[in-house]
Amino acid sequence: MLTRRRFIGYTALTSASLAYRPLLLPGMAQTPRDTSRPPVRLAVIGNAYQYGSNLQSIVDRFLVGYPIEGDWHMPSVQVVSMYIEPKRRAQVAVPIAPRPSAARGAAQESEGVTLAQSAQLAARTGGGGGAGGGARAAAAERAPEHDGPPGPMDDLSAGRSQEFGFRLCANIPEALRCGGDHLAVDAVLSIVEQGNYPRNHKDQILYPRYDYFQQCVQVFQDEGRAVPYFNYNSLSFSFNEAKDMVATSEKLKFPMLAGSALPVTWRLPDTDIPLGAQIQEAVMVGFGGIDSGDFDALEAMQSMMERRKGGETGVKAVQFLEGDDVWAAGESGRWSKELLSSAQSRSDAPQGLTVMDGRPQDMVAAGVLPQLVKDPAAYCIEYTDGTRATLLMLNGADQDFTFSARVAGQGLIATQFFNSPMPNLTFTAALASKIEHLFTTRSAPYPVERTLLTSGVLESCLTSREHGNQRLETPHLCVKYQPPAESQYART
Repeated sequence: MLTRRRFIGYTALTSASLAYRPLLLPGMAQTPRDTSRPPVRLAVIGNAYQYGSNLQSIVDRFLVGYPIEGDWHMPSVQVVSMYIEPKRRAQVAVPIAPRPSAARGAAQESEGVTLAQSAQLAARTGGGGGAGGGARAAAAERAPEHDGPPGPMDDLSAGRSQEFGFRLCANIPEALRCGGDHLAVDAVLSIVEQGNYPRNHKDQILYPRYDYFQQCVQVFQDEGRAVPYFNYNSLSFSFNEAKDMVATSEKLKFPMLAGSALPVTWRLPDTDIPLGAQIQEAVMVGFGGIDSGDFDALEAMQSMMERRKGGETGVKAVQFLEGDDVWAAGESGRWSKELLSSAQSRSDAPQGLTVMDGRPQDMVAAGVLPQLVKDPAAYCIEYTDGTRATLLMLNGADQDFTFSARVAGQGLIATQFFNSPMPNLTFTAALASKIEHLFTTRSAPYPVERTLLTSGVLESCLTSREHGNQRLETPHLCVKYQPPAESQYART
């Protein structure tokens, strides 16, 4: 029950007051809702605690609570320590704009992109850090305000540490030991995103997620005790590293969860693939850049595809298509134009004529997609059981994540994965509730293998791109798991 006293206390902590220290209540500390048991002691490790980052959006949920199921929820989790990369604290890097297709000969190094250019590019395409990245990048176009609330480039870790009483640490082992000699936390939250990290030959950003994980594992092994671990977004740019992460969690017997917020966000409309259904074909529509919004879209699609008859049995082949080859594949039936039209019908952010004069439009039937989308990309996936699914990244035509599948006996099932706007990013509250479940029950609400498979599919698709968009057999992606009986997305 939300009492008047609690309401007054909670509503004082708006997004503005969190960002602007003079507005914070004096002496405000973390107050777990369930006082009948000690709170879970949480170590946070990451690289970008700044306004609009996913680390800020998610970690703040554990500092001041979050809305869930029509109420304000104070989690039974207390942040006790934090490690933020020193170079990120000293100079938070600009969001990386999606790079143009290599096939179109537009090589652009992220190091040469100015803040304004990066924000403009990402705002147009939805890039710069996955779901919600376009909004964050657009916000980053503003210069930091030194006389008011922190700007988008300002690091928040020192201020939050002082205000909420957690330890700001110099390295990851210190964060897990809280400055002492032994493991002193009950859970670890790892969020590594944004920043000018190098890219490999596949155009993947080399985020050090595996390195962070290995440092934590070393502490676990030294102590002879391990705690639940959450890894935001893909496990690694390398499937071998991702597979090792999952295998290590199993070996050391600690629960692990990973992934983005899209699989657990609200769906518009509230619909699902019935468990055990026979999916004949599926199309997902996303926006963003290479190795950014595509992961979010692939994992959202996987959260639907895994519910098919027999559960998940893996992916046998992938192919990356770009440019005119995407449209040719649609004409030849490689992906379904009917399903694309169905998925786009669920969008609240279509571009083209809808933006110009508010006119609704079936872009597929009208044949306008090639004019609107300058660099289309298709991630074609063939599952081991013969089911086909395609992710279409259509920057310029849409700014929503939508999905449609043809299901035997059900017809078309289509929905939108709600991508909430800045600054509140409420879909991270849905993810925070799943993270809290992991930490408090030591049980993952859905299998980490979903993120493992999605991480591998993305890497393999980018390998196909590197090899001239060839179809690649993927026997290494024989990842098998059963989805939860009840889907875990937000419903209220």
